[in-house]
Amino acid sequence: MGRRNSCTIYVGNLPGDIREREVEDLFYKYGRIVDIDLKIPPRPPGYAFVEFEDPRDADDAIYGRDGYDFDGYRLRVELAHGGRAQSYSYDRPSSFSNGRRGGVSRRSEFRVMVDGLPSSASWQDLKDHMRRAGDVCFSDVYREGGATVGVVDYTNYDDMKYAIRKLDDTEFRNAFSRAYIRV
Repeated sequence: MGRRNSCTIYVGNLPGDIREREVEDLFYKYGRIVDIDLKIPPRPPGYAFVEFEDPRDADDAIYGRDGYDFDGYRLRVELAHGGRAQSYSYDRPSSFSNGRRGGVSRRSEFRVMVDGLPSSASWQDLKDHMRRAGDVCFSDVYREGGATVGVVDYTNYDDMKYAIRKLDDTEFRNAFSRAYIRV
């Protein structure tokens, strides 16, 4: 039980419309995440508990994200205090375990890699941009050697080929920045 507490952080002052995946995007770079427990009360702000595999990762996340400005909300990140274990069962089903809220993510073999994304890009931003070429069933954004890279899966071969033709060297925009991307 002590290990769980030292690996779990509290993230406060979250926007009321935040998704579990956005919380993951904020913290995955600090280490392997075991669980995310997102709480959105009727009136914002929301909060979450993020459990890491290693307590050093939890410390790094606190150092890196406490006071961070997320969508106009200044995040409060600290080590979670006791008490969570009494109100939630350890074996409860978690939407984090399947990678997407509300069901299993759909993956496909019709995949494109996207280079040149701005560091502020989220998987939602990428999915919105790439939908211009067809039916996207999965997208993800990750950091690789200082660069921000995306992966996008289409539901069929034709949409994938069209995306490569139509969206290569196009301007990608989100609320924070813009960049020309390579597909």
